[in-house]
Amino acid sequence: MPATPSPSAEATPGSAPATGPLQRLLRRLTPRTFQGRLTLGFVSVVALTLLLVGPAVIIRLDAYFYQQEQENLDGRTSSTATVIAVLLNNWTNGAPVGPDGGLTSAATAAFTTEPTVGTIQNVVDDVAQADVEIQVGEPVTGSDGTIGIVPAPDGTYRFELAADPKRGQTRETLEAAPQVKVVARAQLPWGVQVTLSNPYTFRASTIAAVTGLLIARRFTTPLRRLTTAASDLERGELGSRVPTRLAVTGAIEISELSRQFNAMADRLEESVAIIRRDRDRSRDFLADVSHELRTPITALRMSNELLSEAAGDDPDTRAEFLESSRQQLERLDWLAQNLLDLSKLDSGLVLLDLRPDDLRAAVESSVEQADATARRRGIALALALPDRPVRIRHDPQRIGQVVTNLVGNALKFTPRGGSVSVLLEPTAEGARIEVRDNGVGIDAAELPRIFDRFFRGSLANEARGSGSGLGLAIVKSIVDLHAGRIVVDSRLGVGATFSVLLPRDPRAHPDGLASTSRPEVVESSPSDPS
Repeated sequence: MPATPSPSAEATPGSAPATGPLQRLLRRLTPRTFQGRLTLGFVSVVALTLLLVGPAVIIRLDAYFYQQEQENLDGRTSSTATVIAVLLNNWTNGAPVGPDGGLTSAATAAFTTEPTVGTIQNVVDDVAQADVEIQVGEPVTGSDGTIGIVPAPDGTYRFELAADPKRGQTRETLEAAPQVKVVARAQLPWGVQVTLSNPYTFRASTIAAVTGLLIARRFTTPLRRLTTAASDLERGELGSRVPTRLAVTGAIEISELSRQFNAMADRLEESVAIIRRDRDRSRDFLADVSHELRTPITALRMSNELLSEAAGDDPDTRAEFLESSRQQLERLDWLAQNLLDLSKLDSGLVLLDLRPDDLRAAVESSVEQADATARRRGIALALALPDRPVRIRHDPQRIGQVVTNLVGNALKFTPRGGSVSVLLEPTAEGARIEVRDNGVGIDAAELPRIFDRFFRGSLANEARGSGSGLGLAIVKSIVDLHAGRIVVDSRLGVGATFSVLLPRDPRAHPDGLASTSRPEVVESSPSDPS
């Protein structure tokens, strides 16, 4: 039966283009984890560094060893010229050049017959280790004082290097400067000029060995340490570093890369530590929220169950349970509102409405709202405002919330017959709001925790039970947003004083408006407040 045609592989109009094999290969080769991509990035930087630095290093090495081989070749040329001059002098009884300026028969025989030719070839192979050109003739002195040779008509001979190279030797296209050896004769001086070319040298093998050593010591070893540290980070070992004493070895670029890697690893470890602390705080926060919600919900469930039974038929009992339910609902509403405010402040969703207004209005309004509560509890509430306006940039609603929470907190921890005073005064930097009470005070051991969420201290159980434990945390967040700070002065049995210091303009503060600093260390004075 005929084969069923397969669906067309062509993309339909408007569809995404098909992924080619190259894209799929690149996708498989590309690491998927952050650590893997980080390692790949480091390897790429190192490869680029080697690509840029390697040729320069090799060129410098090549030039250095070329100069060394040239000097070595010049030395061998001088030695070869000396040996040839001595041999030729012995073979010709001191007269290789005749009176007519040509070579004598003895000199010609020395360059054309055995065994003298074999001896010269041995000198070429063992001493010169290069191709040799020999010129015999009369010496002449040039205008610059250098001595040269006017070769005889038949006085130039060439011998090629015939010996096999030693291990590591290669032929080089080098040529030495000619070397002249003059044999002084009273009547007819003569000389030999020797030129060496195409010698055997160890330059190529030496460059390869030194380059390999440099790469292994200056690049491979630091890279191996760097790769090991990056692999440790990928496995979650955040404390892994390139050793400091080893980071300074090797190439400058690799050393700098190692230092940058250590700095990045430090920041990464610090960031992970912060994330873990925030995670633990969030876990504790959720546990505290669950606990706080469970109390009023349990009370409401119990009241509802009792009202559903026979106790609901009694008007007095029903009124008592309904009043208790109302109080628990108010507590739930208060807790939900505080949680919502704190969540917005922490997430940065709150944008301050900064206005250059008189700070007295926000403070006075908040104190007036707390006046009814103070009278009901039998506590004297006093407000002291300056005669002149205190104009700073602030969010009136949020500053009012700060004063409301501080005053409310003072009223809760001050017994009947006590007093709470609120003071506003200008300062050189901006303004100061002080809320002072003569209540139960704060234990010195608890001062560092009073701005923690749901922390309500160990004293005044009745007061602790009536709040959410979020008021001071909200105060701290709002003050941070205004780039201000809080100072607490408290002593058990004497009372507490909260001082809020606000700058004249939060925008000019170096930390900016959205400060994420941890709660400041509060200050405690052992002496009674005056």
